[in-house]
Amino acid sequence: MNQRTWLAILTLPFVTAFTYPMVFQQAQPIVKIETPKNPQDPLSGLSDIQDVLSNVRDYYVDTPDMEKVIAGGIQAALERAHPMNAYLTPEELRLPDPGPAQAGLMVLKKSIWAQVIAVTPGSPAAKAGMQVGDVIRKIDGDSVSTMSAWTIERRLKGTVGSELNLVKYDSANGQIKQVTLKREVILRPAISARKDPKATVIELPDLSTGRAMELKAMLGTLDRKLPLVLDLRECAGGDLTEAAMVAGLFAGDGTLVSVQEAGKPDRSVMAVSAGLQPFPEFAVLQGYGTVGASEGLVSFLKKQALLTIGEKTAGLGVERNRFPLKQGGAVELVNRRWLGAGGEKLDRQGVEPVEVLKGLQPNEDPLPKVLEIMATKLKKAA
Repeated sequence: MNQRTWLAILTLPFVTAFTYPMVFQQAQPIVKIETPKNPQDPLSGLSDIQDVLSNVRDYYVDTPDMEKVIAGGIQAALERAHPMNAYLTPEELRLPDPGPAQAGLMVLKKSIWAQVIAVTPGSPAAKAGMQVGDVIRKIDGDSVSTMSAWTIERRLKGTVGSELNLVKYDSANGQIKQVTLKREVILRPAISARKDPKATVIELPDLSTGRAMELKAMLGTLDRKLPLVLDLRECAGGDLTEAAMVAGLFAGDGTLVSVQEAGKPDRSVMAVSAGLQPFPEFAVLQGYGTVGASEGLVSFLKKQALLTIGEKTAGLGVERNRFPLKQGGAVELVNRRWLGAGGEKLDRQGVEPVEVLKGLQPNEDPLPKVLEIMATKLKKAA
């Protein structure tokens, strides 16, 4: 497709915003006044972009594929706005479904690499020892630098038993490793409860439909005299409605998050107390693998003066939707973001814990350090 057509599509929002005043002014007597170029004018660099494309086409040592050049430029512009944005060509939209099997990884594209932000318990990735924080550089021999978020997500899927080859930097020791995983149809992981003589630790893997009811039933079997630790360090996926119901199991009524969308009033997602007897000692364990709806949950519990321990969350409290383009392609855009109960912009900012806990080693039991922090807080409160 001609590069001028691509350029017109990419700049359509800016052109629309300026169309009416330009037409209106042309209907009036024209008085030519020389004014300096406004450096903030978003259209001021379009002539430079056209010149760059023309020079690439005319003077590059090899004949370039201008469609790929322009598509790469569009993708780069989208990623500058948000790393989850993606441009899909008409050919990509016609690709068949890759298959139902997965590796159990959620990753976030960051420039020339992708960082692991969640590992599904019991998945092929978990069995291979992959952890939150690992950096992926290649997928099946191809660099992730040229892949969009949509492409990476698709490449991680496949048919049952198919192999996925990754080149990654290990977050634990910084070594480069090649990992081969066999994709599986991953069953929904169960909520786990570990009853220690000193406390109970509940690990919540996601906020998919039904988790609040499961958790409520589990809470009814626990000794409320013991401290309770809700581990959300690998809680990724799910929705705000479920997060609001889980919040109601531990705290009072209030706004869980405010959903913000350009040109529309904010929409509040409310948490309603379930009226359960509270745990006298309660803490939430959070981390970089606390992703999406669970970030709204953490923000709300922190706002309710409950103790949150760990590291800052991922900052991915967003919603992404697909918008078709006239030439047959599409863009996937982050078009809504969530504002946490504490005022956090959950699309990038994330949620800071009340008490920072870093340096936990892989497979280290966090409970002793968490109980130490809880005891210190109780002494200060007393």
